[in-house]
Amino acid sequence: MSTHYRQAAHYLDELLKVGNFEQLEERLQPRVAEVTSRIPGGARMTPEAIAKRWQVLNASAEVQGAIADPITIGHMDCYRRHIENFIGTVKIPVGIAGPLQVNGLYAQGSYYIPLATTEAALVASYNRGAQLMTAAGGCSSLLLTEGVTRAPGFAFRSLSEAGKFMMWAIAQQPTFKQIAESTTRHGELVDIRLTVEGNHVYLEFQFTTGDAAGQNMVTIATEAICHYIHENTPIQPQYSFVEANLSGDKKASAQSFLSVRGKKVTAEVLLPGALVEKHLHTTPRAMENYWRMSAIGGTLTGTIGVQGHYANGLAALYLACGQDVACVAESAIGVTRFEVTAADDLYACVTVPNLIVGTVGGGTSLPSQQACLQLMGLAGSGHARAFAEVCAGLLLAGELSIIGALASGEFTRAHQRLARGREPEQE
Repeated sequence: MSTHYRQAAHYLDELLKVGNFEQLEERLQPRVAEVTSRIPGGARMTPEAIAKRWQVLNASAEVQGAIADPITIGHMDCYRRHIENFIGTVKIPVGIAGPLQVNGLYAQGSYYIPLATTEAALVASYNRGAQLMTAAGGCSSLLLTEGVTRAPGFAFRSLSEAGKFMMWAIAQQPTFKQIAESTTRHGELVDIRLTVEGNHVYLEFQFTTGDAAGQNMVTIATEAICHYIHENTPIQPQYSFVEANLSGDKKASAQSFLSVRGKKVTAEVLLPGALVEKHLHTTPRAMENYWRMSAIGGTLTGTIGVQGHYANGLAALYLACGQDVACVAESAIGVTRFEVTAADDLYACVTVPNLIVGTVGGGTSLPSQQACLQLMGLAGSGHARAFAEVCAGLLLAGELSIIGALASGEFTRAHQRLARGREPEQE
């Protein structure tokens, strides 16, 4: 994380405009406030508790009214299990992209996709890609595998102790499975992987989680296994943690990229050249050329995977549909590939190994988020796999549209027109 000396020198010049070195040093010293008002109430969701929090904030009526509007306060009970220190809601506009025809193992049909975002041009871009694919008969989308991981870590006095513990743990796998599955009606422990690093042992537990995203489910199940380990192992660890940062939770990691965390899905489409020119104003060859150069550019910067902007579509869809938005950090990695066929058509595909999505539990039960899932016909039990296949189709639509805009030279103009409300100035 180095900084070039020219950039450092420029920043130093800017700092010295604030004051000399002694004055700058004084600004960095610790200060204990004379009176610090704590936010009251914790998880309490009552009008009185909310009013006390706003008193601490000392905000204007306009600010309070924008966040704690009457509709929000009238529906506050639905947020009870989703937030602490509640003061209101933030409203994010929702747009619709589609129709998106998905021909999957689980998702079958034409979907209108709700996207919550404040970024102009985003919905328009995904809408254009979805309509292009639908005009070609839709995309094929295939769920490949699934599994959510949690990886506790155990520290021992020596490598010898770590080895003995590992041999004991291998023999305990049936018991681990029984204990884990006693904590949930929907989760199943399907695999265990072991990693030894000196006197440290990581046990990576992989679960299926039904129609839930499953982060809390696998944590509770793993905690139960850890309790059993501490009560029964003949080799006691010096210390341990229920998650030792090997699972890849909410981080882009090479491990998750190569295996699965959540749901791994791939989607493809074959687009006739005439359709590409009609909808994207460019050619399959130009799009392949852009994809090739961008793949090298991504490699040169060390990105995990090769893709344009998975995070855009996933963040907007996750917000709209009550998913854990922080999981975009790991969900938004994967591979996009474009190829021109012998008939000068465009073959395009995406593969996404880390879709942490669910249609039950978490934020999916909130009124607006539940409504967005219902718009797609994917609310409730039995729809998580279909939802994952739709996610992959959406990402493919976004890749086609943004690469089409870059290949045609329309990328900047579209953002100027939609984000700033005007055509680009003519020179």
